[in-house]
Amino acid sequence: MNIDIKLHKDDLPDDLNLGNVIAVDGEFMGLNVKRDPLCLIQISTGNSDAHIVQLDRSNYNAPNLIKVFKNENIKKIFHYGRADLAYIKYYLKAETNNIEDTKIASKLARSYSDNHSLKTLIKEFKNIDISKQFQSSDFGGKLNDAQLKYCANDVIYLHEIQARLEEILIREKRINLYKDCLKFLKTRVDLDLAQFKEDIWSH
Repeated sequence: MNIDIKLHKDDLPDDLNLGNVIAVDGEFMGLNVKRDPLCLIQISTGNSDAHIVQLDRSNYNAPNLIKVFKNENIKKIFHYGRADLAYIKYYLKAETNNIEDTKIASKLARSYSDNHSLKTLIKEFKNIDISKQFQSSDFGGKLNDAQLKYCANDVIYLHEIQARLEEILIREKRINLYKDCLKFLKTRVDLDLAQFKEDIWSH
């Protein structure tokens, strides 16, 4: 597959029209949100494209990107949005609205499997075996072509995966449960940012 990858510095271009359904992912310097900075946001319209924004970490001034996240009329598809949403809220000071999450959808729809990684979903639904070699690489500096391709792979398949998972959720009568989980997702992110990592529902 030929992927149209565009790297943007600091923010999305003013005149870029992404449509009303996008796939979103972020890259960080680690997994501690208050220590490890948000470096990149990648977005796909679902048309074999990836817009990769290399954020200015001195100020995180990205008004066009923030406008997209806040827009209630643009659906954003994440895979494990819990992490991405926390970084977006902490560094960009932005609330993300109208969210889908393929990891939550997979856990509810694919009860026949205990593996819900993006790599597994791409293999199952697209029969493509993507490389995760650059998952743990330095996204804070100059990016090479392999890193850019890795970032693109994290978003270009999410539209189709979300659609396939939704079909299963509807068929198995779990779609309402999925939607209720999404309603709680922002609260789960707020609990993470408040450093409540344990299961608050446990005894």
